[in-house]
Amino acid sequence: MLKQYLQFKLSQKLSPQQIQLMKLIQLPTQAFEQRLKQELEENPALEGGKADNDGEYDSEFDNAEDFNDSESINADDINVDEYLSDDEIPDYRTQANNYSNDDEDRTMPYAAGTSFTQHLINQLNTYRLDDEEREIAEFLVGSVDESGYIRRELSDIMDDLAFTQNVYTTEEKIEDVLKIVHQLDPAGVGARSLQECLSIQLHRREKTQPCELAINIIDNAFDQFTKKHYKKLIQKFDISEAQLKEAISEIEHLNPKPGGSYAGNNRIVEHVVPDFAIKIVDGELELTLNGRNAPELHVSREYNNMLKGYKDTKDKSKSQKDAVIFIKQKLDAAKWFIEAIKQRQQTLFVTMSAIMHYQKDYFLTGDERNLKPMILKDVADEISMDVSTVSRVANSKYVDTPYGTKLIKEFFSESMKNDQGEDVSTREIKKILETVIEEENKKKPLTDETLATILKEKGYPIARRTVAKYREQLDIPVARLRKKI
Repeated sequence: MLKQYLQFKLSQKLSPQQIQLMKLIQLPTQAFEQRLKQELEENPALEGGKADNDGEYDSEFDNAEDFNDSESINADDINVDEYLSDDEIPDYRTQANNYSNDDEDRTMPYAAGTSFTQHLINQLNTYRLDDEEREIAEFLVGSVDESGYIRRELSDIMDDLAFTQNVYTTEEKIEDVLKIVHQLDPAGVGARSLQECLSIQLHRREKTQPCELAINIIDNAFDQFTKKHYKKLIQKFDISEAQLKEAISEIEHLNPKPGGSYAGNNRIVEHVVPDFAIKIVDGELELTLNGRNAPELHVSREYNNMLKGYKDTKDKSKSQKDAVIFIKQKLDAAKWFIEAIKQRQQTLFVTMSAIMHYQKDYFLTGDERNLKPMILKDVADEISMDVSTVSRVANSKYVDTPYGTKLIKEFFSESMKNDQGEDVSTREIKKILETVIEEENKKKPLTDETLATILKEKGYPIARRTVAKYREQLDIPVARLRKKI
């Protein structure tokens, strides 16, 4: 049975204008510049540069309907005088910065030069190889990753050569050709493991006593070396601590990723342009918004003349009415875009200003231990905006400070209580932990248990497992791997 009934329902929806404003806010500067350029290309009613003094448009956007909904507009209902105001549009400036992760149109330049693979193949041309050896060698070079390693089993390479290159060979033959690849530059390229990579580099060095010992260690005691069992190495090779230190120095000067420096030359070149700048002037903080290459926008004078012509025409044809509907859409879109950029500018400045004042002690000193615990909600409550808006500003924007260019989200951190019951930032604790580890005796590195005790003595009662978590977040290895002789 079918029934009809009425249901009242309240719901909140974002208008297309609000959605686009949120997208504008989250764009960092370089991406924002691209968005400006795109809008100027797509909307003929919007123009860059200064407008003439007369005939400018009212910058307030008071049209509530969706400007894309052309079917709902009646040309007779349009008050043309609203679009012919002589009021001046306020001047404004915008910013300039790097691309966000979700930006679809990345037009970053590539560094010119020969690819890493081609660099290796060019070197093969200097060796005398028969046809089979050359095909195997080029296949091996093609299997080298950007770090300089071949991370495949020879049996798999042999099968691929048979199926894809129609080259039937043996693992022994591939091994022989691989030795030729190992002679290419940079030294260590074509290695199948870190041990083999270091060994190749050492064998190509001048055979001094420390180098001979380093080769012996890498070839015959690599596991003990990586675990820093120095006493076992001294006993195994019957050497002194000074001799071991010299051999380790030889190893430390090797390149664990021989292809990294070369392959990196052909990656996308990415530039970070700060959206904000903070300076200290007479002991006070001064915040400025980046205005690099910010165009002044105004509504097209040609559209103004079109509307004047329509207004003065006594007999309005259907085509003229259709034209004025199109003009109204473009004018509404242009006025909204100008207003949205003003709102974006205000939102960015207000948000960063709140963050700056919240972290005033840090910006005045540059000491990370002065960073206060701060979450998105703290800033959102301060400026009476939504948490998502603050997140959009913080996640992809940079600020130039007297202490370097920083990602804004780095100023946010959780809190924990010290022994006096005060809230302190986890960033502060990490900085102290990092300092303690830097000052430790590297011959006897501090364990996580000892570090927890030291932090407790400094007034930060945290558990050993928390110390381990913070240490890992700081990319600091365990005590055993920090040991030096």
